[in-house]
Amino acid sequence: MAYIFMDESGCLGFDFTKSKTSKNFVVTFLMAKNDNIVNKVVSKTFKSIPKSKRLTHHGILHCSKEDNKTKIKLLTELKDKNISVMSIILSKKKVFTRLQDEKTILYNYVTNILLDRIINKKILPLDEVVKFMASRRETNKFLNTNFKNYLETEALSNHKLKIEVGIKPPHSVKGLQAVDFVSWALFRKYEYGENFYYNIIKNLIAEESSLFG
Repeated sequence: MAYIFMDESGCLGFDFTKSKTSKNFVVTFLMAKNDNIVNKVVSKTFKSIPKSKRLTHHGILHCSKEDNKTKIKLLTELKDKNISVMSIILSKKKVFTRLQDEKTILYNYVTNILLDRIINKKILPLDEVVKFMASRRETNKFLNTNFKNYLETEALSNHKLKIEVGIKPPHSVKGLQAVDFVSWALFRKYEYGENFYYNIIKNLIAEESSLFG
């Protein structure tokens, strides 16, 4: 069984008068033929955190809350592993107005584009079940049953690929914690022009492309 772990960075708000509205929305897939590869990276990184600080983590790594040492540690551990990364960067100011008002459609559309590209590039074996894991967050309105049904139906009808979509909290799936770091690094590059963290894992990136950019 192959695995895809998905995360996003930025927001899907379009009110740019608000200081917290991001210019970009980044969707990232981290792909592995064996999830143990990713699990070990996350576990090793977590154990590298001093015990006194581990108590506040509740068994989970979240990139935006970690110090630079931990960010660098996890990304460095990932860079030599047999995994691949694909990402779409949505330049939000160029999104059609009708799509700005249909965020669920936009979200599904962007995710399906990435899935199509993974299949066309044959990054993962297409003759076996692919486990697709996405983060479940209380603030995310778009990861729901419709999202799950949409991806499973599109993959099967367009590519004869059977995928099993799971929407889980990050603390229950280590791969979701890993892709959180990768997506954050990509977001820093496009939102702020900061390449330091991105450069650590750029050898893993099979494709990164701008949508509407």
